[in-house]
Amino acid sequence: MQTKDQAPQSAAPSAGASRARRSPAAADPAALGTRDRIVRATSRLMQRQGYEGTGIKQISKEAGATLGSVYHFFPGGKQELAAEAIRHGDREFAEMLREAMESADDPAEAVAGCARTLARELHASDWIDGCPIAATALETVGRTPGIQEAVARAFENWQRIVYDKLCAAGFAEEVARDLAYTVISVLEGAELSAQVSRSERPLMAAAEHLARLIASYR
Repeated sequence: MQTKDQAPQSAAPSAGASRARRSPAAADPAALGTRDRIVRATSRLMQRQGYEGTGIKQISKEAGATLGSVYHFFPGGKQELAAEAIRHGDREFAEMLREAMESADDPAEAVAGCARTLARELHASDWIDGCPIAATALETVGRTPGIQEAVARAFENWQRIVYDKLCAAGFAEEVARDLAYTVISVLEGAELSAQVSRSERPLMAAAEHLARLIASYR
């Protein structure tokens, strides 16, 4: 039996679906160059399967590129490609996060809106497309420095976007820094919980309580 916030069972969307729909170029692979198609395909596959579960041959097929092309653009092989895919995921999520932060003058409202957007998009993907870097981050920590560095930079970038919003709203720098860490950490955990439970509730709860937390520092 489905709960009211569960999506009906359906065929899994292709690797270019969900958050990629935000970009017109991503919706039309023919408009992308070969390198961009390879990076975007890798990002989507690692988002769903992680680093270990994603192979070069699958990437080649998903991107509509030859194996020779993959190694031409990424002579360092899978690790080099994975690091670039993480940077792509970083930019993609950062774009959504900036839009959310700009959607309201009040940072509490902006953060709550971001959580609700994540809930809607995750639901629309049939709970498949969560954080673009989480699976790979967990698999590669301590083993692949290039990927780990890209992951660390992504989290720093996301935290900075929230931090800048809070500072612009008049929050003290130390408070803004701690709140930014908290916001990104809670959103990450809530998104994973929403995937596992196939429910928007964790992200909706995060929206409400992060907003209360931020408002309490006013």
